[in-house]
Amino acid sequence: MNAIFTDVSFQNMTDVANRYGISVNAVTDLTYNLMASNGSMAQFNIPELGGGGQWMQGGMTMVGDMFNYQLKATVDGLCIELSNLIHQGAIQYKPLPKPKSHNQNGFQNGVSGNWWGDLGFPNSTGSQNNTSYAIFNNIRRLAIQQNGKVTVFDTLDNQIGGVGQQQGGNYSVSFTSQYGNVDLNTLPIVSGGQEVPKPVQEQQHVDNAINIQQQPAFVEPAMEPLQTKVNNTAFEEDIFVKIEKLAALKDKSILSVEEFENKKAELLSRL
Repeated sequence: MNAIFTDVSFQNMTDVANRYGISVNAVTDLTYNLMASNGSMAQFNIPELGGGGQWMQGGMTMVGDMFNYQLKATVDGLCIELSNLIHQGAIQYKPLPKPKSHNQNGFQNGVSGNWWGDLGFPNSTGSQNNTSYAIFNNIRRLAIQQNGKVTVFDTLDNQIGGVGQQQGGNYSVSFTSQYGNVDLNTLPIVSGGQEVPKPVQEQQHVDNAINIQQQPAFVEPAMEPLQTKVNNTAFEEDIFVKIEKLAALKDKSILSVEEFENKKAELLSRL
């Protein structure tokens, strides 16, 4: 079931249809395809536009009749105008009424509610291998429900437009964007994610680092250089040798007692 456009959006699409001389239904179908990629690409099968075709922002346009250049120009012009309106917010879906209450399984009054919460109306939804997904390119969100748990990703600048079966990994579905396959492990988790516990060995390293930082730092007492000790000892010995020599001079009466005591005091003061 297709989403419902706002009244202003429908009027803008009607204006585009009138300018190109095609039906509003054809423009509406083309717009639905563009909305799935937030205006960046479209794969369609519309009889008024030659059946199956493809358009991609940046210049690639393919139509069923590859030599019908007029049709190709018409499709390219239509997609460019509609894409610009989508980017400007001039084409939007009507927001769904927010459920008053619902239980953890997404049910309200016995009716299935929006399991993705209050993200609004998705560009596309689906379910594969017991995994449900909802793509919100307009607000850069991807919601995945698996095993009863809903995880919401920030899709960054990826315009998700393709879904396939995943071979291995944490999820059973895979997604593609304008850059190719989308690795869900590289997308930031907005809600529903769990912090991955660190390995025991890594956590031990962290704890050890914290303990080391918390312990008071041991400051080794300053050691007097060995050469300084040697020099001081030699200096002291020289002082005492001089005092002994002065004492000998006193004993020989070459120095008076007073002169000896004064000289001795002078030498001792140098220690």
